[in-house]
Amino acid sequence: MSRRSPFLPGALVTSAVALAALGVTPVAASPAPHTVGGTAHAGHPVAVAAAASPEDPDGDGYIPAVPPVTGVTPSTQNPPHRYFHEFQANCAVSHTKADDPIAHPQQPGASHDHTFMGNTTTDAHSTTASLSAGGTTCKAPGDLSGYWMPTLYDGDRPVLPVGPQTIYYKAGVTDYTSVRPFPKGLRFVVGDPMQSADAFRHHPGFVEGWECGDSYFNTEFPATCPDRADVQLNIRFQAPSCWDGRYLDTPDHRSHMAYPVVKPGTNDNVCPAGHPVALPMIEFKMAFPVNGDLSRVRLSSGTGHSFHYDFFNAWDERTLKALVDHCVVGALQCDARGYDQTHPEAGAALDTDYRLP
Repeated sequence: MSRRSPFLPGALVTSAVALAALGVTPVAASPAPHTVGGTAHAGHPVAVAAAASPEDPDGDGYIPAVPPVTGVTPSTQNPPHRYFHEFQANCAVSHTKADDPIAHPQQPGASHDHTFMGNTTTDAHSTTASLSAGGTTCKAPGDLSGYWMPTLYDGDRPVLPVGPQTIYYKAGVTDYTSVRPFPKGLRFVVGDPMQSADAFRHHPGFVEGWECGDSYFNTEFPATCPDRADVQLNIRFQAPSCWDGRYLDTPDHRSHMAYPVVKPGTNDNVCPAGHPVALPMIEFKMAFPVNGDLSRVRLSSGTGHSFHYDFFNAWDERTLKALVDHCVVGALQCDARGYDQTHPEAGAALDTDYRLP
């Protein structure tokens, strides 16, 4: 039986992790996308130098928010306690590809292999505009965001999550009424492929690590999982939810975001002063259909503790605001429609087609 731990927001300020120097070997062409059901490959193209992109013409890594969010101070209010303030984005895998439009924009083939969910067009050339014009595997058609993580392999066989995966949007701060929608075009990386096992275990986004059956809190893949059809390899990992209000991206793809901190003398989670804008806290809950002998399981980025993921916001703004206001600010436990079955009187944010009514 799968176990869920109570939601515990990170209480430490995330520290920027120095990135290793990137190689400069050019890659001539991008590998063809590997569609679900097709043949994938486990190649690891050499990383190339940072490049300019349509949203970062000078290539310095800073993408300013236009307009910036100013005049905000972290909320220290303590609204009525509610255990839940969340909704789900249920998105299926669409393709795999050795691209990363955040870490390696305009550099096809420069990344380790990634498993992409949500937007079906995500590749090295993706921008806010291109994602907004794309399609999606998410239940809500308004969620055109890109979500991706390193591809998991069992030997040389890619193991791709089957069906809609659970991506929670939660309140990461005690004052859930202060949470506002993501700005269009915000992007960030959660975790670091170069982190140590100890850094992974003590990362503020760490929830239960790798788990299967009755084995939890693993920084590496368990040696074995129960060989039963109902058992899969799982991981849950939370993203920072406090924004500086100034940049949609920064050179390390992390510094514009921070985890909440504990207000001195209380148990309340608040945004730090340098990142005062409370946004939804994303939590990946991924299930990989592999069990039994896991001795050959690895990530395209390395061992289990190299797990990380990326988010590139391209939600339809009205749809995202409706879900955030109804479910997060409204303190409900919503599905992808914005419906809480324990509070039917509250209604749903979206219609039966997962669209705005």
